[in-house]
Amino acid sequence: MIAAVNIELYRYEIHSLLKAFYPEEDVRVVVTGQEPRKKKDLGIPWIYIDYAQGSIRVRIPEEDRSAALQAPAGDNYAAKGPACKGALKHLLYDFLSACTGKSLPWGELIGIRPTKIAMQHMAAGASAEETAAYMEKEFRVSREKSLLAVDIAERERRILSDIHYKDGYSLYVGVPFCPTTCLYCSFTSFPIAAWRERVDAYLDALIREIRETSGLMKGRILDTVYIGGGTPTTLEPDQLDRLLTAIETWFPMDRIQEFTVEAGRPDSITAEKLRTLRRHKITRISVNPQTMKEETLKIIGRRHTVDQTVQAFRLARQEGFDNINMDIILGLPEETPEDVAETLRRIEELDPDSLTVHSLAVKRASRLQQWIEQNGFSALNNTDESMRIAAEGAARMDMVPYYLYRQKNMSGNFENVGYAREGRYGIYNILIMEETQSILALGAGSISKALFENGRIERADNCKDVATYIETIEEMIARKRRLFGL
Repeated sequence: MIAAVNIELYRYEIHSLLKAFYPEEDVRVVVTGQEPRKKKDLGIPWIYIDYAQGSIRVRIPEEDRSAALQAPAGDNYAAKGPACKGALKHLLYDFLSACTGKSLPWGELIGIRPTKIAMQHMAAGASAEETAAYMEKEFRVSREKSLLAVDIAERERRILSDIHYKDGYSLYVGVPFCPTTCLYCSFTSFPIAAWRERVDAYLDALIREIRETSGLMKGRILDTVYIGGGTPTTLEPDQLDRLLTAIETWFPMDRIQEFTVEAGRPDSITAEKLRTLRRHKITRISVNPQTMKEETLKIIGRRHTVDQTVQAFRLARQEGFDNINMDIILGLPEETPEDVAETLRRIEELDPDSLTVHSLAVKRASRLQQWIEQNGFSALNNTDESMRIAAEGAARMDMVPYYLYRQKNMSGNFENVGYAREGRYGIYNILIMEETQSILALGAGSISKALFENGRIERADNCKDVATYIETIEEMIARKRRLFGL
């Protein structure tokens, strides 16, 4: 599908909405006069969007369909601004919904943080019901999702009531190694077998960054620490000990509310590593199955078995961990709602403390996109039924939804939801999504965020490549000094 606009305005929003309604299409957005004339483009559906000062018009000439939205007095629909952007999204969403007969769960929202809208609206004095109605009217969000967003926003405000916003911060430390790279993954991840000889060099650079940036946060309260990746437990016990000791040496740990380590891959977990984490008072870990179907694990390149997941989880319980999260992904290749139900049944037997339900997002950078093309799949689809099965499974385990985010190209246009029991919420997960606190992020592929009093957010990213990170560690440190010295 090709969309042609007469003015260079809001091409990203147009592409995102078209892709949401037509996930199987290769969507392109071009400016009128720059349309491709190649033979391969003949026969592809075209949609035209025309901006004018007094109106926006959308049309599909081949289907004799069109719609227009008139601008109120004083508004200019041919210039960049809130009036034009809002009108475009309303018009295009309603038009595409009429053309396809579909309504999207999150309406015209294309951002990743719908609960942020709910939190801000309620912070301004609106009630829960008023906020839900606002999201339904202004963004075409379904009733089910507006109530979910409001429910989570209310819970987030309570969970974060003790967080130090102005005088606090959180720390993220990235370990970019994994046993293997999963088919769907687009995160910074390097197979540990190929990099084993350079892991210590990476830790040298990372610990230097820890030491040199800790002073930037002097006088602030450290609320949470999150060690992610990759898979941090690909490190050997002595390497884990070295990293955790460095964090404890250079950062104040006396007021910390949560210390998480992603032990996500069951094939990376051993008793000795778990004991190392326990010695350093890690409060929360993850043991992530993604699915409890053996065939799917092989397809997505996990290279561990369902039994390994079960054994790793039980081992973590035996070692004394009382806050264990499990991740699953809905919409994986060739999985059915029945498979999802079986995954939830197996997870309920293990009885974790929290469950994070991801809706598959197909990233261009992942090998999954290549797999789809090579195996003749037009798309992978999550479903309402699978989402319902996961939500009901979480409820049976006495868990409630506590954070939510969305991603581009997400299967079924759904969302990722974290469920947890009371007192077992992942605080860092909320903070990173709601962007209410500064985050110092260290390691390859990490992104630091500085939050200022006027609400402005500035970022500084580290390079993703491990070798480049090691070689340019002084530049990575300098970026933090510039960011937090603003």
